[in-house]
Amino acid sequence: MTHTVQLLITCLVDSLYPEVGESVVRVLRNAGIQVGFPRGQTCCGQPAYNAGLRSEARRMAEYTIRTFEATDGAVVIPSGSCAAMIRHSYGDLFADDAACLPRARRLAARTFELSEYLVDVLGLADLGARFEGKIGYHASCHLLRELGVDRQPRLLLNSLHGADVIEIAGAQECCGFGGVFSIEHPELSAAMLERKIQSIEQSQAEAVISCDAGCISHINGGLHRRGLRPRLVHLAAVLDAPSSIPDDPGSQPIGG
Repeated sequence: MTHTVQLLITCLVDSLYPEVGESVVRVLRNAGIQVGFPRGQTCCGQPAYNAGLRSEARRMAEYTIRTFEATDGAVVIPSGSCAAMIRHSYGDLFADDAACLPRARRLAARTFELSEYLVDVLGLADLGARFEGKIGYHASCHLLRELGVDRQPRLLLNSLHGADVIEIAGAQECCGFGGVFSIEHPELSAAMLERKIQSIEQSQAEAVISCDAGCISHINGGLHRRGLRPRLVHLAAVLDAPSSIPDDPGSQPIGG
């Protein structure tokens, strides 16, 4: 029986990395999954929620719930932060709403981050992807700390044919993005980013994989400003790759 999932693409992937969304679709289809895409989807409400704008976040969350209620199957998201928003923060937003809370919980129960869905739901690890070279992993905060997802992306990376998977110092430390955190606390954010860049440089990794576009934008931006080659790549892109990364992994498909 062929399963169908619904793709929630996220704002950053939609606006900045549409090729990552295309990779997600190809990875899922290659795994035998049909992919639906509710065209009415918009922001899940996380930026407003993190900024303390609860009424605005509730409106966006209610709209997201309505949009995906009209669909069947798991909701797959190529972002730990957006998946965590639906899985955990929707429950907080609607804790005092007897009508919306059960609906939020139903959506949360069918929502998965991409690596989590591939490994835990489909039971897949080796997708036949190839990477020739040294590769590392950056654990995004929401994925690791809110969803508890760490084994799954690492398992997928270790299955890459030809890859030399290395451990980057401080791989589980925040890169300093944190959405509105980087705007409200720019000095702290810059210091955290500097430490992350130093660790990446010392590792000599040719590519560093993350599951969140926010981390990718933040770290690649820091590397670019220092005159260094951007090398953060979304997990979906490398799982969709037959060989290696392009010169600018933030703006081109990998193995497209």
